[in-house]
Formats: sequence, C-alpha cells, structure tokens
Amino acid sequence: MKKQHIKLSEADREYLEKLVSTGELAARVYRRAIGLLELDRGKTYSAVSQTLDVNNNTITTWAENYKSEGVGCIQDKPRSGRPIEIDGQQRAKVTALACSEPPKGYAKWSLR
Repeated sequence: MKKQHIKLSEADREYLEKLVSTGELAARVYRRAIGLLELDRGKTYSAVSQTLDVNNNTITTWAENYKSEGVGCIQDKPRSGRPIEIDGQQRAKVTALACSEPPKGYAKWSLR
C-alpha cells in the first residue's frame, strides 16, 4: 500500500517554518517539524527518513499523528514516571540546610 503524502494547511506550514527558524527547539521537536515540512514539499517517506536519520516507520507515525492531531503532534507528550516524593517545602528545607554552615568539626556538608 502506497503511503499518502501529507498536505499541510497554509497556517500550519507558516507555523512550522517560523518555529524551525527560531532555532530554539528541542532536537526531537525540530526533527518532527522538519519531517512534516519535507513531506509537505513532496519528498518520499524514505527520503525524509534518510535525511533525518530516523526509521521509515517513525516518519509514518509523524504523518499519521499530524492527520489525527494537527500541528500539535510535534510536541512531546507527557511521560509517565516516578512521582515526586518531596514537596516544595521539603525541598526548600534541604536547600537551606545545604547552604548553611556544616556541623562543627566538618569543613563541608557530605552525604556520608
């Protein structure tokens, strides 16, 4: 089955080009934006995957995500992970303690 090329809307194309030109993107987001722009210019999936040094399936995923989610698909999704065990107040106490004078008889704080 031949993969369908994507066609960006004018607003999406302008948004992605502006985003790429700023040069202040995370590498993954930059790569996704360039990939979508290249697909919009008519390049094949394999040509884009070679240019960006990613798997062909990755390009397919980006294109499918664009079709279903729009231009917001280039941003990283929230990831699951271990929940934070200390709150802001506890973190402030540890920071204050670490910035204070070490105990008598010691030159500096240590985790030992």
